[in-house]
Amino acid sequence: MTGFDLIVIGSGPGGYVAAIRGAQLGMKVAVVERDKLGGICLNWGCIPTKALLRSAEIYRNFQHAKDFGLSAEGVKFDSEAVVQRSRRVAAKLSGGVAMLMKKNKINVIEGEARLERGAGAPKVIVSKDGADSAYEARHVLLATGARAREIPASGLKGDGKRVWTYREAMTPPEWPESLLVFGSGAIGIEFASFYAAFGVKVIVVEMLDRILPVEDADISAFARKRFEKEGMKILVSAEAKALRATADGVEAQVIANGKTETLSASHAIVAVGITGNVEGLALEALGVQVEKGHIVTDGLGRTNVAGLYAIGDVTGPPWLAHKASHEGIICVEGIAGQHPHPMIKERIPGCTYSHPQIASVGLTEAAAKAQGREVRVGRFPFVGNGKAIALGEDQGLVKVVFDAKSGELLGAHMVGAEVTELIQGYAIAMQAEVTEHELMETVFPHPTLSEMMHEAVLDAYGRVIHI
Repeated sequence: MTGFDLIVIGSGPGGYVAAIRGAQLGMKVAVVERDKLGGICLNWGCIPTKALLRSAEIYRNFQHAKDFGLSAEGVKFDSEAVVQRSRRVAAKLSGGVAMLMKKNKINVIEGEARLERGAGAPKVIVSKDGADSAYEARHVLLATGARAREIPASGLKGDGKRVWTYREAMTPPEWPESLLVFGSGAIGIEFASFYAAFGVKVIVVEMLDRILPVEDADISAFARKRFEKEGMKILVSAEAKALRATADGVEAQVIANGKTETLSASHAIVAVGITGNVEGLALEALGVQVEKGHIVTDGLGRTNVAGLYAIGDVTGPPWLAHKASHEGIICVEGIAGQHPHPMIKERIPGCTYSHPQIASVGLTEAAAKAQGREVRVGRFPFVGNGKAIALGEDQGLVKVVFDAKSGELLGAHMVGAEVTELIQGYAIAMQAEVTEHELMETVFPHPTLSEMMHEAVLDAYGRVIHI
């Protein structure tokens, strides 16, 4: 047996951050990883997709060079080079995580982990190359992440050739001529936006009555119009009954508005949700509470089994890297007796890096009203902002939702250029529990896109200036 204070299973943005925080607090820490350091986010999710989308953004901008007084004719793209750049970015950051592990004297154990009942916390058994090694720790933290949800009965299951999950979509075995995207959450919309930028004919199929269903309805509607203007075809209230690969592509039977429609394309992407990686850990034998494919925890990452904790995607929505990282920190600080504040999921910002970008934090207008709140709502369009016009990015919207009685900022929702960088301003405001008075009295620099955040607040209280 090799003893540790903390063993973290999984080295994604939740696991490796938790490990570093544990080391900072004087713990002897080990991380178990079956694949590459950095997990799905760094190697197959957040980072490489943003590299792909950056290539799409630059290519899209070339198409509008004339609007800026520039000449860029005959611009082409190399799909293989675009993909390879994203892989280099991921590899660089994975190496950075390895350096951080070494810097913080964290033991990295390669292999597949499972749990066994121990005297205190569960024992960790790591299998590699047919051999098992046993490790003990005072605390064991599960950060095993999640994977793409599939619906085999409807054919919504990746085959690695014509029907892709995010992995194949990120490193396509061949470039698609046309694409069916099933699911319009952040993953589906980002890939739809990426491929559409390079001229691929894209059809998005969404089972619910609008795309980006977790976003505010106004933002969802605005984004749909922009996506359609970019050339996407979007079907909502559409249920996929059957998807199959054909000799030269894919074919799907979709029911929309009571009618069955046959859709064809060269390839398809399945992005219909996420399910936690709970298999193979022997959770059932330990009696760990699991619901709907995710481990149940409290606000500090504690499971119902003594000495066992879980964070990140394996614990359920929102499936976001920054949520996992923060959960890892407060979980380890709780273990160390530092009394951190429990996670408040309503204050976690979410971002979609499509064109246009979407970002939000807190309650939608509909959710606030459903809670019985009396609300004040402010909106400000990008077309009223000087910096947005100068950038050639005058299509967008900022929306804020306040509690009419207390002035509490309940939610903020944005669509447009660089909103993924702006949303943190509202996230800080919510965390600091400021009211509309502090936001209105804050001086925002000019000319910046951030001025729209100020104007939206002013609009909620009848004081907007530039519309």
